Parts: sequence; structure tokens; C-alpha cells
Amino acid sequence: MTSSPPATLSSNRNRSFGTETTIMSCDNDQTDAKPLLSQGSSVSSGSFNQMQRRRVSGKLGKPGRQQSFSRDIGHAAAETYLLTRLTITLLRYLGVGYRWITRLAALGIYAALLMPGFLQVAYYYFFSSQVRRSIVYGDQPRNRLDLYFPKNLDGPKPVVAFVTGGAWIIGYKAWGSLLGQQLAERDIIVACIDYRNFPQGTIGDMVTDASEGISFICNNIAEYGGDPNRIYLMGQSAGAHISACALLDQAIREAKGEESISWSVSQIKAYFGLSGGYNLCKLVDHFNNRGLYRSLFLSIMEGEESLKRFSPGVRIEDPSNRNAVSLLPPVILFHGTADYSIPSFASKDFAAALQRLGAQTELILFDGKTHSDLFLQTFL
Repeated sequence: MTSSPPATLSSNRNRSFGTETTIMSCDNDQTDAKPLLSQGSSVSSGSFNQMQRRRVSGKLGKPGRQQSFSRDIGHAAAETYLLTRLTITLLRYLGVGYRWITRLAALGIYAALLMPGFLQVAYYYFFSSQVRRSIVYGDQPRNRLDLYFPKNLDGPKPVVAFVTGGAWIIGYKAWGSLLGQQLAERDIIVACIDYRNFPQGTIGDMVTDASEGISFICNNIAEYGGDPNRIYLMGQSAGAHISACALLDQAIREAKGEESISWSVSQIKAYFGLSGGYNLCKLVDHFNNRGLYRSLFLSIMEGEESLKRFSPGVRIEDPSNRNAVSLLPPVILFHGTADYSIPSFASKDFAAALQRLGAQTELILFDGKTHSDLFLQTFL
């Protein structure tokens, strides 16, 4: 993600934070950036209850094909039928409105302009032996993930669990193929988690699916050559919101001493949020003006009364959740200052709130970068 020197906002858990402390200091002076993926300290997962899950039979050896091409075609046909049916349902929610139609047309033009790059990535996704597609991690529809491997599995590799974006409606695990390819070239295993989208599911289903996927990775990634002591969680756009919700939910459960857990926040070495929105209450009107109409958005989020429940930026301010905040791993947020899909204040506010509570947080702002710059154009 190269750009002009980004503004930064950072804090450390060892620093003393008073209730009246002024936090934000954004400027263009940047010290040497720390590597995103560093060697993590050893953490044993043996103390966590293991849930029974369906696993892919056979040892890994070299990365191979999860399914034959013919089975892929059959699966694609079934998915196409399902998506068609869900699209019809979604159109009933959208109705006829110029905003969403305009945005959809712009998206189509944007995709056409980037088609040469997309075709290269698609070829890699479907035909590379370094990609294992549609590994089942749970019992619900779309509970599958893709794995991207480095060329050489000569030892346990660091792992990035990635939750893709898509406005909570069009998210799909294959959207992470470019990121998977880029990080695999840097000797990192990437797990792209799929999840139910609206109208197949609402936000509660999405967060549950993401948590199930994270659990599968934490408990099974060693079988695929990953290092269970170096797992990092990343999300982009809506995926950043969903993954942040899943991480905070898990921290709250652990802070309350709940025994029935299948993974722990201590297994996540850092959280990376790209262009995410973390306080839905402040984004409803913005999304409405951008074509994600208020009535549709509230249906996705299970009603206006649930907005705070699914806003990590609001929940961390609850005094009853202070112990949960202290359990969070380091949080690194990235945002472009020219992002109009989700304005950069979303990451600024979340970082500031985390810092007020003493959480280890870093905010990296990229001048002039848009919503997709950090994720697509820079790599393509």
C-alpha cells in the first residue's frame, strides 16, 4: 500500500491515560513503519474447548485442489441459483431508486476498467495449485473459506484471517484473492472467510459466521502449514466492521468468564481494519445518501435498536466492557482521506476511543486515497 507519507495516530498500553487526556495528533511526520506481521509470542491453544467440526480429509503435503473442476462447476451452478433467488429478494427491498442504480452502474464501469487485472487474478484463483477453495468451516450456508499458500511450506507460516467487504450484501470470499496472492508471495498463508450476506442473513448471522471461521482457523491451521501462534485478523470495509464485531464479542465473552468458547482473542496477534466503519449510528444517513437506503440498512442491522449492539465504537465505551477492551490485541486501522464510501472519520473516531481506554492502537491515514485504493488499485 504505497502512498504519500500517511498520517499516524498511535498509543501503547504501557502509557498512562487519564480521563481528560487529549489523544489525537495527526501529522505527516512518520517514523519507520513497523512490519505488519512480526514474530508472535508462543500461545498454547490447548486450554480452549475444541468444538467438533467437519475437516478436509487427508494430509496437506503440497497445496492441492480442494475439489475437482467438475464439482466446482456444480457448486457454482448451485450458488448461481441461490444468488439469483436472493437478488430478487434484495430488489424488493431496494425498489426503484436513482442512488443505488447510479452506484451500481458506476461499479460496473469500474469493474470493466480493471478487467485485465481481474482476469489475471481469476486465473490464479481457479487454476493455481497454491489455492485451496471452499474448505467447510461450519454448518450454515456459505460457511466456507479459501486458503492461499506460499510456494514453499518449509515451516509453519504466519497466517492472516481475512473477512472481505461488500456492503453486507455482495461480500464473497473470492474478493480476497488479490490480497491472498500478494501475501502468499510474502511467505504468509491467507484464509479468506465467506459468510452469509443479506438477505440470506442479517448482521448477527454475519458476525456468527466470521467468528466460526476464525475459530476454525485458530484450531486447524496447523494442519495446513500455518503457525497457530502467529494468527492475524484483517477485514476490509464491511468485513472490517464484521470482524471487529466478532473480535469484541469474543473479548466480552472471555471477560465475563464464559466457559463455552472455541477460540480466544489471545490467539490473535493483531487486528488490521481497512477502510472500516465502527459506529453505525454515525453512518446511517451517510449510507442513505450513497444509495444504501435507511430502510434496507436497518433491515440488514436488525433494526435501529440494534445499531449500538453492532457498533464496536459504541460498545467499547460501555463501562461494563472495559475489561474486554483490555483483552484486545493491538489494533491497526488504515483509511484513505478521500474515501467517500466510508469516510475516514470512522477509523479516526474508533482509534481515538480505543486510545482513551488504553488499548494499543495505531491509525494510518493515506492522503488522497479512496475506499478501494488500499485494497485493489495499489496491487493491480
